[in-house]
Amino acid sequence: MYLAGGCFWGVEAYMERIYGVVDATSGYANGNTKNPKYEDLIYRNSGHAETVHVKYDTEKIDLTTLLKYYFKIIDPTSLNKQGNDRGSQYRTGIYYVNKEDESVIRTEITEQQKKYTQKIVVEVLPLREFYLAEEYHQDYLKKNPNGYCHIDLSKADDIIVDERKYPKLSEKELRAKLSSEQYEVTQNADTERAFRNDYWNFFERGIYVDITTGEPLFSSSDKYNSHCGWPSFVKPIVPEVVTYHKDTSFNMIRIEVKSRSGKAHLGHVFDDGPRDRGGKRYCINSASIQFIPYAEMEAKGYGYLIPLVK
Repeated sequence: MYLAGGCFWGVEAYMERIYGVVDATSGYANGNTKNPKYEDLIYRNSGHAETVHVKYDTEKIDLTTLLKYYFKIIDPTSLNKQGNDRGSQYRTGIYYVNKEDESVIRTEITEQQKKYTQKIVVEVLPLREFYLAEEYHQDYLKKNPNGYCHIDLSKADDIIVDERKYPKLSEKELRAKLSSEQYEVTQNADTERAFRNDYWNFFERGIYVDITTGEPLFSSSDKYNSHCGWPSFVKPIVPEVVTYHKDTSFNMIRIEVKSRSGKAHLGHVFDDGPRDRGGKRYCINSASIQFIPYAEMEAKGYGYLIPLVK
């Protein structure tokens, strides 16, 4: 994929940090002249956009997720301007080689448009040509650590959990996959017995995923012994993977926690957790979750979450 997002020094450095990106190089795309030099963009109005060629491993990151990272560092409503840079060479653009990628790109733009009142003006076009930029532009920020950069490179460390990878199962699929206890807990909000479940006193390194969909929910780094008899966590692996619902059952007012994609009942969240870690206690049923050991995370498709497991 070829991505234009303003000055290519920062875009290249940012893309190289993203899990699943194999390589990123700076160059000039979709202009009016052949074999342009940097000066042709700046002084001779060659029409090219400063663009980064991003090579990525589809086994580790898909195009939709890559584009979500891209939109984190641009103002998609700004025409011919990003950061302090102005001019058509700094326009935003997504230039594709494979025609089937266009629908993925436009779907993501439609999703991103919901965040803005102004219209998104990112170009979406087939790649006409791409010329590699001069050597001094390649890995510029590695060579010049204090060089100009208009973006926050740390955003490459943000974790994006795409719920599309973990679709909700049908009733038939749930019945076939789950034990009777897992089904009653996840689908009918039952509660397993305290101190008589798989993970209440289990503290190996890894992550815990939704038993129904595999969507990652909690990290062992955020698990602690609350002495309540159920697995307890101070927070979800990222905020958006769980949802919250008022629960008035048993003449109590509690906050129920469900998984985002699978809508499975997980447990409840309380305000009696460790104060130095946010004060929350996510009290979760073992029957609602499955443990993925640290050593197996990469092989099972959760390698992008390894940094969250300390």
